[in-house]
Amino acid sequence: MANQKKKRLNICHLHWGFPPIIGGVETHLKTILPEMSRRGHRVSLLTGTVEGCKVKTKFHGVDIWRNPLMDLNWLYKRGLQGLDEKVLEIFSKFLDNFKPDIIHCHNMHYFSKMHIKTLEDLTQKRKIPMVLTAHNIWDNLLFLDLTRKVKWAHIIAVSHFIKKELIGIGCDDRKISVIHHGIDTRKFHPHISTEKIKKKYPQLKNRKVIFHPARMGLAKGCDTSIKALRFIRERFPEVILVLAGTKNIIDWGAVQQKDIAYLVDLVHSLDLTENVLIEMFTLSEMAEMYGLAQVCVYPSSVGEPFGLTMLEALASAKPMVITNTGGMPEIIRDGINGFVIPVRDFEALASRTIQLLANQRLRERLGYTGRQMVRSHYTKEIVTRNNLEIYRKMLAKK
Repeated sequence: MANQKKKRLNICHLHWGFPPIIGGVETHLKTILPEMSRRGHRVSLLTGTVEGCKVKTKFHGVDIWRNPLMDLNWLYKRGLQGLDEKVLEIFSKFLDNFKPDIIHCHNMHYFSKMHIKTLEDLTQKRKIPMVLTAHNIWDNLLFLDLTRKVKWAHIIAVSHFIKKELIGIGCDDRKISVIHHGIDTRKFHPHISTEKIKKKYPQLKNRKVIFHPARMGLAKGCDTSIKALRFIRERFPEVILVLAGTKNIIDWGAVQQKDIAYLVDLVHSLDLTENVLIEMFTLSEMAEMYGLAQVCVYPSSVGEPFGLTMLEALASAKPMVITNTGGMPEIIRDGINGFVIPVRDFEALASRTIQLLANQRLRERLGYTGRQMVRSHYTKEIVTRNNLEIYRKMLAKK
């Protein structure tokens, strides 16, 4: 075991997206991969292509390989038929080039049986342990097959909620570890300058800002936030709700634009146009938006597996109002660093948001506690260390 700790590891990650694609998994990878590299390991990622991005590049010491065969948006339109040999070719090339000690897949227990079965065959022949991080769960046969029947050396669940769901479908609890996400507390902090974001969006000046940082969609509770806004505006006419994440996402099923169309229509029908800003922000702008916001909200209507934006808000010392669903209540504690409300209850969301907007001392107390909790339990250093410990255990067994 001591030799494993000293060894410089070759670690290959695979995921369907990486920035500029936005999303929780993409942000997670952007956070931990450079940290693994900084600790002396050779780290690589095979991911999907993005227009304007080079096929092969370096990102803070990490080798990034992009290929259309990992682009879910393209694969959804094109279909998966007839790609077996090409997938085998690109996976073989990737493994030949980086010669991994361990392979770490992210959300590859869904979408394409061909991809993961091809990778499983290659790793079995080469005797490379294959770790899965389950960032999500789904309710269909493909999810059951690829989670239970693939020879995962170990599964990392991003929350106790996800672990419980995996156990529920028959996965061995001894092969599942919970590792919550981590955040870069130097990028997300309470003293960030907000001058640039106010200059770019002058309509945010001198407003009470409510920030809904999750990508725009019905599953993320954007409709609940809009409905609550109508009541919040009665108390605070100057309030503005900021909705983020309108494009550059993995949209398997092509549903986001339909959701956005409905949400925009809802804003107009409730006469809230002057009180809503819909925009896509860069990662640096996201940090500034947290700094500008008085309150953050994430009233998800589904079993949210985790919700990385919670950590971003808390690291920025901003209280967050969430719904009692999925893994989110593992991070947001009611009355301690935010508030927890029932799913789809826009009146409860309005009430708690008004309470926070009206009481600066309460916002500061909850925000301070949230920042301390993140620094103690949810930093990028902690999550990286925990992942590396899993790798070493798997290699010791090997």
